[in-house]
Amino acid sequence: MRNLCFVFIFLITISPVFAQKKESNNTKKSFLELPRIEVVPITDTNTDRHYELYIKLPEGYSEKSNKKHPVLYFTDAMWHIEILSGTTEYLLENAILVGISWQKDIDENLKKEIREHISRYRDYSIRKSDNKEYQATYQYGQANNHLSFIRNDVFKYVENKYQTNENNRTYFGYSMGGEFGAYILLTQPDTFKNYILGSPSLNNDIPLLSELKFKHKKLNANVLVSYGTLEKELGYNAEKFISILKSRNDKSLLLKHVIIEGSHQTAFPMTAVKSMYWLSALIK
Repeated sequence: MRNLCFVFIFLITISPVFAQKKESNNTKKSFLELPRIEVVPITDTNTDRHYELYIKLPEGYSEKSNKKHPVLYFTDAMWHIEILSGTTEYLLENAILVGISWQKDIDENLKKEIREHISRYRDYSIRKSDNKEYQATYQYGQANNHLSFIRNDVFKYVENKYQTNENNRTYFGYSMGGEFGAYILLTQPDTFKNYILGSPSLNNDIPLLSELKFKHKKLNANVLVSYGTLEKELGYNAEKFISILKSRNDKSLLLKHVIIEGSHQTAFPMTAVKSMYWLSALIK
C-alpha cells in the first residue's frame, strides 16, 4: 500500500512538468523588438541601391521642442545597434542614433554565398583589390560613393525630419567601418565633428592615407582610435595612422588613443563602451 501511495504522489508531482512541457510546445514564439527604434527604407539617389536606417530617438523627444540633438551615425547597423542603444541609454540620453544598414537589394546568390553583409566590402573600402577575381565579386574601393550617399541622402533625410544639431554629428565605425571613417576624416572631415575608429582595417591603406593627410589644412575634429592588444598587424597599422594624424601638428584635432585588452572580436564591446564614455564628455 505504501508503495502505491508513493507512486501516486510521484505522478502528481511530475504531472505539472509534463503539462508545462506540453504547453510550451504549443506556445507561439515571439521576437523582442528594441524600444523606440524605427526602421526606415532609404535609396542612394546616385546608384539606386536600397538601404535601411535604424533610427532611435531619445526618450521624451518632441518635434515641437526647439531643442537640437546630437546625432550618432554608425555603419554595420545590424551588428552595432544593440550595444550602442544600450550604452547611449545611460551615457548619451540626449542623442539620436542612426544606424546605416548594408545594401538590401543585393543579388540573392551572393547573399547565400557570402552572407547579407557583402556590400560592406564595397562600401567601406578605399582601394580596389589587386586580385581580379576578388575585385569582380566584392567590388572593393567604393567608399567615396558611399560617403556621397551619407552626405547627400542620409543627412538630408535625418536633418529634415528630426531636430538635430548639424554641427555635432558623430561617426562610429569598427573594423572596415573604422577604415571607412579614416577615409572620411582625411577627405571630407567636415562630414562629422567626432570620429570613433575602432580597430580600423588599414592593412593596405596607409600609403594612400599618407598622401591624403595634408588635403585639408585643418580637420576640426575629435578622433578616437582604438585596437586590441592581440591585433598585431592591425594595431601596427593603426599606430601608423595615428602617426599620420600627429604629423599634421593640427591644433584643431583632438586625438584619443585607446588600447583594449583582447582580440579583434573581444575588443569590440569595450570599444563601444569606452568610446561612448569619451563622447559623453564632448557633446553634453
